[in-house]
Amino acid sequence: MKIAVIQGPNLNMLGVREQQIYGPMKLEQIHAQMKEFATQNNVEIEFFQSNLEGEIVDKIQECYGEVQGMIINAAAYTHTSIAIRDAISAVNLPTVEVHISNINRREDFRKENMIAPVCTSSIVGFGPFGYHLAMMGMLQILQEIQASQQMQAQAEATATE
Repeated sequence: MKIAVIQGPNLNMLGVREQQIYGPMKLEQIHAQMKEFATQNNVEIEFFQSNLEGEIVDKIQECYGEVQGMIINAAAYTHTSIAIRDAISAVNLPTVEVHISNINRREDFRKENMIAPVCTSSIVGFGPFGYHLAMMGMLQILQEIQASQQMQAQAEATATE
């Protein structure tokens, strides 16, 4: 099982930018915690961060057929990017959206969320812990999909007997 973690613009500045909103943790620390959790659960994980919308779209498209699920913090592109929304929709993978701050309690422009409707779920406002919640949620989603596929295969095998 493999999960891609895709990080959007300015997340490479975590630990430096607006600590009162995003906290003191650096992105590398968040990724280290996620990697540890993934290792404990026998899950392969890969990380990607870009400040460029097109690179994020390319990465989402590269996930098709390569990973079983995605965790994404599209950051500011959450509120503006139809291209990222369309890429998530196109690959049709379980996708958990994460936001460190509660975007619903911030500036009005942050309340417009272009990607939530095409994501499996959203986790907002838990700080860096939201990534851990996203990992837990993604594992549950993937286990449910796997169990459903096994039940369907058994039902098909029984029907052909």
